[in-house]
Amino acid sequence: MDYATFNLSEYLPYRLALLSERVSRRLSLEYGKDHGLSVAEWRVLVHLARSEEVSIREIHTFANLDKPRVSRAVSRLEAEGLLRKEGGKEDQRLIVISLTDKGRKTLAAIVPDALAFESNLVQTVSPQEMDQFLSVVEKLHKVLDDDPLAAPRPPLDQ
Repeated sequence: MDYATFNLSEYLPYRLALLSERVSRRLSLEYGKDHGLSVAEWRVLVHLARSEEVSIREIHTFANLDKPRVSRAVSRLEAEGLLRKEGGKEDQRLIVISLTDKGRKTLAAIVPDALAFESNLVQTVSPQEMDQFLSVVEKLHKVLDDDPLAAPRPPLDQ
């Protein structure tokens, strides 16, 4: 195949990126409509709910976001009162981030909508098709896990 016959709409990396972007943008309407959260802010809050106290570095690694996006999200969430930043117990130079009560209440309000969105998205897919899809995704991850040039898989996805 040469460049003249290359069909971008059939190219798997493009199709995956396009689907991911569409799903992410649509989901962002769920947590953005009443709470004004961005994709990065949503991921930070969800990660904090699982981890309780973390550093910006840990969020960057676990939430698959670049450091500047994490820093901006953390600053905005702190300004909104959804999280707090404090010096670490053992090392005051290390900033530790945790959810506030307002942050927990915000997540409690958003998660049902996010789950309903997911349910609506996959309702046309049978359980067997979903199992097969997740199996294919895992196989693709394993190819990338063995590729020294590929970015590492985020720990939450392992």
